[in-house]
Amino acid sequence: MATLIHERLKVDGHDNLVRDSHSNAIVNTNKTEYQLYMKRIRVREEHGDHIRTAVKDINNLKAEIREIKNLLKEIVKN
Repeated sequence: MATLIHERLKVDGHDNLVRDSHSNAIVNTNKTEYQLYMKRIRVREEHGDHIRTAVKDINNLKAEIREIKNLLKEIVKN
């Protein structure tokens, strides 16, 4: 079984950045910055969840108001 070893080269002027020699990608090796990045992503996802929930609630309220209006129209007709 072959083992792939990728060399990581320091990026000049940046202590926490290295370049993966295989993919040529720049990788940030600072764990604290990565944790902050992941926290920002979670907060953004939670915010999106709150917005989706609010939209569903608004749509439900609109449907209920339509139903109430129709019932009131029926009452007024009779």
